[in-house]
Amino acid sequence: MRDAARRRKLDVQGGGGEPRHILVLVVDVTKFADGGLIVTAGSRSVIHRDLIITLAARHKLPAVYGGSHFVTGGGLISYGPDRVDQYRQAAGYIDRILKGEKPGDMPVQAPTKYELVINLKTAKALGLTVPPALLAQANEVIE
Repeated sequence: MRDAARRRKLDVQGGGGEPRHILVLVVDVTKFADGGLIVTAGSRSVIHRDLIITLAARHKLPAVYGGSHFVTGGGLISYGPDRVDQYRQAAGYIDRILKGEKPGDMPVQAPTKYELVINLKTAKALGLTVPPALLAQANEVIE
């Protein structure tokens, strides 16, 4: 990932999941004129969701998250797998296993549906205008 970022002249920061590490990372990002956050899905980001959202707002940083629960909590935008669809797929796998299929014989499936959620209230607080074309593609827009 870091090599791909360098080819595109992007600086990638990462670190531990402790609150002090998150604070340091967010403050470091503010040193870049066009800085922003991409918060990947994971247990540490979920545990510290409120802190991350608060710091992004405090430092006026646009942030993209991997799950809609960040946007409903005040984050700017999320794009990630549709969790309801993933649960539906998992239920189908469980049904097949209960009917006798061996889990090792079943193919691994990648998500097939993704959702885009945008928080216009947060965009306004950041002084951002969301293009109408992006709003038209959103699965949910929070006003």
